[in-house]
Amino acid sequence: MLAISVATLLNAAATLYARATAPRQPPPIAVAPMQWPSDEDFARDLDDLIAIYPDFLRGHDGAHLFWRDGHRTPIGGQRSATPETIVAQPTIRDLYAWPYPLGPVDTTEPMGDPGRARPAELFTRLYGDCAKGDVESKLTAVRWAAGRTVRFTRVNGAADALAAVAREIDALGPDYARYVWPISGTYNCRNIAGSDSKSMHAYGAAIDLAARYGAYWRWGSRPARERAIPWPIIAAFERHGFIWGGKWAHFDSFHFEFRPEIIRAARRRASGR
Repeated sequence: MLAISVATLLNAAATLYARATAPRQPPPIAVAPMQWPSDEDFARDLDDLIAIYPDFLRGHDGAHLFWRDGHRTPIGGQRSATPETIVAQPTIRDLYAWPYPLGPVDTTEPMGDPGRARPAELFTRLYGDCAKGDVESKLTAVRWAAGRTVRFTRVNGAADALAAVAREIDALGPDYARYVWPISGTYNCRNIAGSDSKSMHAYGAAIDLAARYGAYWRWGSRPARERAIPWPIIAAFERHGFIWGGKWAHFDSFHFEFRPEIIRAARRRASGR
């Protein structure tokens, strides 16, 4: 119990120190050029989006998503011009502005922001509006690594996916436990810092691991690789439909969110299909 308490205090202290010493103005971030999919690949991305969320979506016509309740969501006819608009006012098309790179990557090179587009209409209709109390009733207890419990949305199989990640991390052995407990949070009804867009935490579909092994672009520099979350943990998350914020130019390197549509697109592109 004492060891857990000390670890919790260290994690909280790391977060508070990072916030307290963060620059008043976030540093400029070099973002790699957007790599939009071809029209053919984008059509496949939309097909996959429907297949991943079949309880909610029934089809598309290339211009709209069709929901099972009869609602239609515009896909977005034009590509967003800048990384900032992709985060601030994302469309369905913007989900695929950059391909997500599976596996180990060189985080010292200029990167894109794959997965930072979170169209509010899509995710609110999938997971609920936390401001209206729609999300908390869909949260469930998940046995997390090291025998702990966290709350996560059960919608779209997200909680089951997180439980599978936990089993894989436990199997890695005790040397990995310090990276995954104490966590820095799961469900939190809030916006992305510095924006009006909802975080995936607001949908109960994101988890932040131990802050002392990560960094956030608004707080400071990217951590050295030897002090960061190990690749086997990242790989476990990716195998079960999560993306890692450490692969963003605007890095959030202790953050993982359930985004199976991004992972499926990445797998298809990696296979050449």
